[in-house]
Amino acid sequence: MLNLEKIDLTVSGLLKHYRAGDFSPAQLIAALLEKADSIEHNPIWISRLSSEQLQPYLTTLERAEIDSLPLYGIPFAIKDNIDLAGVATTAACPEFSYVPESSASVVTNLIAAGAIPLGKTNMDQFATGLVGVRSPEPWGPCKNALNDTIISGGSSSGSAVAVALGLVSFSLGTDTAGSGRVPASLNNLVGLKPTRGLLSCKGVVPACKSLDCVSIFAFNCDDANHVFDCAMSFDQADAYSRKTAYCNSKRYYHAQQKQLRLGVPSKESLEFFACDEAHTLYTQFLENLPPDIETCEIDLAPFLQAAKLLYEGPWVAERYLATQKLIESAPDALLPVIKTIIGNGNKPLALDAFASNYKLQKFKQLADQQLANVDAILTPTNPRYFSITEVEQDPIALNSKMGYYTNFMNLLDYAAIAIPIGFFKNGVGYGVTLFSHAQHDKHLLSIAAQLQNIQQLNYGAFGQAFKTQGNTALAEPYQTIEVAVCGAHLEGLPLNWQLLERGAQKLTSTTTSPNYRLYALPGGPPHRPALVRDNESGAAIALEIWRLPAAEFGSFVNEIPAPLGIGKVQLNDGTWVSGFICDNWGIAGAKDITEFGGWKAFLKTL
Repeated sequence: MLNLEKIDLTVSGLLKHYRAGDFSPAQLIAALLEKADSIEHNPIWISRLSSEQLQPYLTTLERAEIDSLPLYGIPFAIKDNIDLAGVATTAACPEFSYVPESSASVVTNLIAAGAIPLGKTNMDQFATGLVGVRSPEPWGPCKNALNDTIISGGSSSGSAVAVALGLVSFSLGTDTAGSGRVPASLNNLVGLKPTRGLLSCKGVVPACKSLDCVSIFAFNCDDANHVFDCAMSFDQADAYSRKTAYCNSKRYYHAQQKQLRLGVPSKESLEFFACDEAHTLYTQFLENLPPDIETCEIDLAPFLQAAKLLYEGPWVAERYLATQKLIESAPDALLPVIKTIIGNGNKPLALDAFASNYKLQKFKQLADQQLANVDAILTPTNPRYFSITEVEQDPIALNSKMGYYTNFMNLLDYAAIAIPIGFFKNGVGYGVTLFSHAQHDKHLLSIAAQLQNIQQLNYGAFGQAFKTQGNTALAEPYQTIEVAVCGAHLEGLPLNWQLLERGAQKLTSTTTSPNYRLYALPGGPPHRPALVRDNESGAAIALEIWRLPAAEFGSFVNEIPAPLGIGKVQLNDGTWVSGFICDNWGIAGAKDITEFGGWKAFLKTL
């Protein structure tokens, strides 16, 4: 049996293991199932696939090349309000249970990418809760992965705990009011709540159909980003499905943001509900940010006012509509606390719906103004933690407190990502959330990756070592092209964004072999140099080497204007790489600036 302690369970880590032949997906799955069997005290799963049920997935992988599938052999878990073909969907309510013939669209996409579903996870019944204790017998409350007396967070409780304990590499949850972020915070994980509609909700039991999102739990931002890309697709079968915007495509994820400006709640609007430790963790995190990340206070009031509409306004009618058949025919099938919350959903009038929508539109306008002058807003993910016992004694009030910073997100149509920043003294995780406008998912992932690189916290609850983020781990050499740049594409110069937006990573600063001359071309801005081979009177010219995803290389080359182009450039160690060159005819009227040894040195003289 495999020693799981020596295995890198991140997506990039497992792909490297597979490429090296360290073990097969079948061997990994067998070890993970044995580990899951050993965890008897924590009801993480509502149902787990048997070896026989898993075999078709493994057989498919045996016929596939590792590099043909972006999630080849990656184990994942599915919240039990999301359909997996042939496996019961319960939404944590035995009387509601049904067996779907087909999987949810998002699950289908992940399986097609090579991922292996291990089972369906525990949750707050009908995805109504942020605590993780609202699950009836035979399952019961899911326990925090770091301290089993503390709530796991909900409603995607089992999905978060399964990742945190190293039973899977990622998992799917849902997020209507914070269910994909609060459990991430409490269990030391990344929780991505994408823009509404980018991940299809076809095959997902609705909570509030107009607000629901499928969410992703992962160890780090690289994994969340990679899974997001594999899961995302426009789905005509989902009336709320949206196409991703160009500015939110794959090329926009990287961890090299500079000079960030983050909005943070004013001191008056911060709330930790008498948990000084949470306040300290959040404050210390802000104080330790590097100088190139500026923070400025924003007014959280319109966000908090919008949040109140989720349960105090007519949106609870959507929850009633989702469970109408059951709550009207067999109301006792619902937990008492769930019945109390949803049961009033048949009372709001159409008048109430319009009145609340008018209020929401006003709050949205005010909230957008707060986002206008910052790269993103950063808040605590949850104000504090509670013990399972405390929540069972006061289920509605304490649950409400957990949503202080999360309930407004989908009402205001924002994208968000939760990342860990530290731990309470009792071991429980604590995190912050970044959010911004819809279709800014990649931008948020990039900022979050930068912050994770600053924190360098181990992952989950089992000591998985931190790895630097920025997508380089997933970019194997066969997937990338190294490009030498010597002019306006250099780091910090006007055209460098053309590399960054495509996910390029700077590898090194070096020089050419001593066989080149450098010219300043006429025209601009931007001003551009031309690198020309000259074996008789050349010199070494400073340049940078950038690693560019191969899929983005063509569009990058297409933006290069004449007389420049891409050819082969010899470096000072004798190797050749793709890089910017210029034909001799292109330097007519250009100024020879070889004596400066590089473009940046020349610019300093201007």
